[in-house]
Amino acid sequence: MYEDLWVWRKTGISREMVMSAQRTAHFRLVIVNGTAYVEKYRKAFQTRDSFSLWGILQLLRRYPGKVPDLELMFDCEDRPVIKARHFQGTTGAPPPPLFKYCASDETLDISFPDWSFWGWPEMNIKPWEGLLKDLKQGSEKIKWIDREAYAYWKGNPSVAIRKNLLTCNVSESQDWGARLYTQNWIEEEKQGFKQSNLASQCTHKYKIYIEGRGWSVSEKYILACDSLTLLVKPRYYDFFSRGLVPLKHYWPIKTKDDKCRSIKHAVDWGNTHPQKAQQFGKEGSKFIEEELKMEFVYDYMFHLLTHYAKLLNYQPTVPPQALQLCSELMLCPATGLEKQFMMDSMVKTPSRTPPCTMPPPFDPATLHFLLRTKQNSINQVHSWENHYWNNHQNSATPI
Repeated sequence: MYEDLWVWRKTGISREMVMSAQRTAHFRLVIVNGTAYVEKYRKAFQTRDSFSLWGILQLLRRYPGKVPDLELMFDCEDRPVIKARHFQGTTGAPPPPLFKYCASDETLDISFPDWSFWGWPEMNIKPWEGLLKDLKQGSEKIKWIDREAYAYWKGNPSVAIRKNLLTCNVSESQDWGARLYTQNWIEEEKQGFKQSNLASQCTHKYKIYIEGRGWSVSEKYILACDSLTLLVKPRYYDFFSRGLVPLKHYWPIKTKDDKCRSIKHAVDWGNTHPQKAQQFGKEGSKFIEEELKMEFVYDYMFHLLTHYAKLLNYQPTVPPQALQLCSELMLCPATGLEKQFMMDSMVKTPSRTPPCTMPPPFDPATLHFLLRTKQNSINQVHSWENHYWNNHQNSATPI
């Protein structure tokens, strides 16, 4: 959080800087005296914008009167857009502050919890609080030792680095240790989402996470299964994934042309070291269960918006074209799953306890040490992998 806002620490944030982020924003959010107002610029894909705004309204209900006055721009697309290289140097203008669902090492977008925490009606994915309980129950149905000893993935393989993932699937001539399935969401919707119950997909010892166009909301669902998560080297991060530690919460997988060999090595390593593999899977699920509770998602939102508001060097006011938001006004016209998920995720009463206390930011030396430790773990896996393939002349194991 501190790193995401670091770039404005000296200049602060002016109204002109906020407005300069309008180019790609879907909406402008203003909070004045605890009331939210929105000015919409364009429609987001499906109901991303609606459920993002819904989530912010629930934050205001959870901590009434505690969220300071602020004004921000929000972009609901998958990929970050504020390129850091465009704002380097001492003479360049500060970057526009833009809230997104993810960012990267090359961008300056401010990562914020995604819409699916309050539900994704188009995919029949319920709000996170209830779904997390379902995932926990689903992971307990089959003990890890009794699960299929393969790496499982199901999704849309036609985007970005997923395009060659299916080449790692089992065939008549080779077995990379992966069982990969294409998810046709159009057909799935027609059939009532009978084959896409996330809680029933905790059946393999290993599950693959791979990004789509940007980061993917599936990351938290995959990690929650007690399976060892094989995490294909990501380009993007969301608000919580920087807390994940390789060789503790997940197993790092190479990207591009090395995916299949990397997956094969991971599965063979896990099958040879079952206690360690099971431990990594449990630690990943423990992180999701304990660190990604809905109460902590709200606390992250609260602290991020509070620290952001402190950077504003002007007093936000309600735009003339903005509409006042409230939960009841959003809920009334909603229908079907959209209405149901809003009702399920509505904050009924204010929190009895204040938000958690934010620790101070890491000093540069500590932050560098943490990053170096992560990279050393990834390098260790690559070393094991290179040794593995040096001892295996064939590119894959025949069936």
